[in-house]
Amino acid sequence: MAADDYAHMSLARTLQPLRMRETLQEAGEPPEFVYFPTSGIISALTVLENGMMIEFATVGREGTTGVPIFLGMGESNMALISQMPGETLRMTTPDFRDELLVNRSLAAIMGRYSGVLLALVAQSAACNRAHHVDQRCARWLLMTHDQSAADDFPITQEFLAHMLGVSRPSVTLSATVLQAAGLIAYHRGKMTVIDRAGLEAASCECYAVVHRSFVRLAE
Repeated sequence: MAADDYAHMSLARTLQPLRMRETLQEAGEPPEFVYFPTSGIISALTVLENGMMIEFATVGREGTTGVPIFLGMGESNMALISQMPGETLRMTTPDFRDELLVNRSLAAIMGRYSGVLLALVAQSAACNRAHHVDQRCARWLLMTHDQSAADDFPITQEFLAHMLGVSRPSVTLSATVLQAAGLIAYHRGKMTVIDRAGLEAASCECYAVVHRSFVRLAE
């Protein structure tokens, strides 16, 4: 982004903490803010009528929650939850819309990022339908590992089950399989990636597809 465009955009942003499992946007409510995480991770989830939540995308340091606003979407059943604590820059939705009108660099970046995010959503939908929960669990852990920039991070099996849209026993079984293979260690709500290469081998091809998309975005 051009220096002048970045400086102009910075005037409308404020720094906010991301707290563990904090709800940033309720399903069905218009988005009050757009978030740009500098650390930590935000989960974007679809909420069903029975209250079940399924993650369709994660937003880390590479992105923003502003894609639906950029695309002109209205209210939706999307919710935003802080998956991992950290910090985020945020703008009010009106300020973000105003910035898009005058900031060509931001609009161009949002266009590219929106394409990558839509590809991620499409890949996730196919993954949820076609691949075993062990592979999906490995994919999710790899993506979180990338965005956390640390080998260990806080996660509960209940939360991971919500993210994958499966039962907690299914996640417990998958985590046990991965741990027995020496790929991860899990203890009292903390996940540690021990063998990154092995975890990639245990994942389906969806992780590599999505990872390449984000690498190209950063080029």
